[in-house]
This record gives sequence, C-alpha cells and structure tokens, in this order.
Amino acid sequence: MHTHILFDFFGTLVGYDPRRTSQGYPRSFAELGRLGAGVSYPQFVEGWDRVFAGFDRAADVEDREFSMTQVGAAYLGEVLGRVPAAGDVAAFIRIYLEEWSAGVSYPPATAALVRSLSQVYRLAVVTNTHQPDLVPGHLAAMGILDAMDAVVTSVEVGWRKPHPAIYAATVERLGIAPGAAIFVGDTYTADFVGPEKFGMTAYLIDPEGRADVPEDRRLRSVLDLAAKVRARSQ
Repeated sequence: MHTHILFDFFGTLVGYDPRRTSQGYPRSFAELGRLGAGVSYPQFVEGWDRVFAGFDRAADVEDREFSMTQVGAAYLGEVLGRVPAAGDVAAFIRIYLEEWSAGVSYPPATAALVRSLSQVYRLAVVTNTHQPDLVPGHLAAMGILDAMDAVVTSVEVGWRKPHPAIYAATVERLGIAPGAAIFVGDTYTADFVGPEKFGMTAYLIDPEGRADVPEDRRLRSVLDLAAKVRARSQ
C-alpha cells in the first residue's frame, strides 16, 4: 500500500527555465563591479555559464552534487584574481539566486493539488539543487511547505538523482520502505528509472509520450496524478 508521495520540484511542482543566464541579472553584475571584477556583462554571462558547466560535467561522472558556494567561489576567484571572502561569495550567490528565482512560476492549481493529496498521503519533495534553502523557500512562497514531511535536497545528501543514495536518504528520513512511496517527476532517468530501480512506483510527466513508461503512469502534468493514482488503486 502506498502511503507517501515524493515529488520532484523543478519542472514538476513549478515551472522554470533550466538555463542559468537566460534572463537579465543586473544586480548580480552590479555586485561583481562592487567586488572589483573588471568584466563586461557578456563576459559575465559567458564565464558564469562556463564555470557552472565545468562543475556539471564533473558531477555527471558519479552523480556527486556540488553547491552554489563552490561555483560562486570558483567564478569569483577567476574574475577577481584572488581568493574571495566567504561573505562576498554568499552575497553574490544570494543576489544571483534572487534574480534567477524570478523566472520560477507557480502554477495556480498545484498548491490545491498538494493540499488535496496531503489529506490522503504523507508528502515530501526530493530535488536536485545546489542551494539548501532554495526549494524550501519556494515551497513556503507557494504556501505548501507545511504540507511536506521532508524536503530532501541533493546538495545536503551529497548525491543527486538518480544515485540511489538520495532515495535511500529519503526513505530513511521518512521511516518507510521504498515500496510505500510513489515518486513523481519530469525527468526520465532521475524521476522514473532511478526510483523504480530503488523499489518505488514512479509516475513521469511526459505530455508528448517520448519516454518508455507504462501509459497508466504517464502524466500530462502533475495535475493528472490524483486521477491516475485513484484509478490504479481501484
């Protein structure tokens, strides 16, 4: 019997643009100037993307997660020509994430869905992210943080989905067996293959039908979940 639903966050409960410099970052760029970085805005965009991509490539080898602090320190060290102070790294990251988060959208029906499901299931979020407080902050802004028994982040676990360690950390924190959990997300390997291999029942948001998943566990959006779970349990 399923007692818990575990949600991916980005692309599942909220809309977002995965690109890291697709919108304007005037405050982040101004902060670079305050710190003494002599770069143009195009140079900032190119350099930030390049440094971030290097961390991504390294993480993809073993699914080890990295933090925004690591990326920020590496980038600021490059453009400042010195080891940046921890406070400067923290300030730059805070400003950058505030600007990046402006591109995160909250579908209006999602909060109502979560509230409805919380009357039947225990809920949690399991997300790949580089900043521990980013997702809890968004959940609070959506008004559904209190509906979650746990928010498990890859940066705190040290491993990103689909590494089994993050699923193991989740079920341990919740005190459940893998088979008690339904996992819902929008990325095939991280949110379907990984949870299934770990013993969970996974549902994939795949509106165009591209992934190799059973039809009864394919969703057009997370809003389909309640009906799909109800039909499967009958």
